[in-house]
Amino acid sequence: MGIDDISAFNHIGLCVTDLSRSRRFFEEAFGFRYLYELKTPDEASGPLLMIEPPVGGTAMYLRLDGLILELLHFDRPGNPPATQRVFNEPGLTHMSLCVDDVPRALERVKDLGGEVLEETNITLAVMVRDPDGQLIELIPMDYRRRMAQQGF
Repeated sequence: MGIDDISAFNHIGLCVTDLSRSRRFFEEAFGFRYLYELKTPDEASGPLLMIEPPVGGTAMYLRLDGLILELLHFDRPGNPPATQRVFNEPGLTHMSLCVDDVPRALERVKDLGGEVLEETNITLAVMVRDPDGQLIELIPMDYRRRMAQQGF
């Protein structure tokens, strides 16, 4: 077994409060494509996710480039409220996406219920929040092209 066989990226999970709204946001703001959706059975998902039944889980999978985004929704009483994470809070902080037209992407974010954090706009990048407050860094597509030219 070679080093490349040890592990492989599968997906990133994002808990959302409104599955339809989040699907629309990621598809229309950034071009994610719907793959599939499934209701997760409480018997398996409860222990795995460490949530007491009823779990009421639905997982929806979206794809952009090589990234699979799993939108998780829990239709049950007692879910914690959405919080706005900050960068120095331990754990995953944000996702980063390259976009072809940053100003147009910022307009789509606003139109679809997200928030543009204007004070973070340093021209090279800008932070936005999805409708549930998840931080997303937007970088011009030219950055990705320059990285590819350098062999990354």
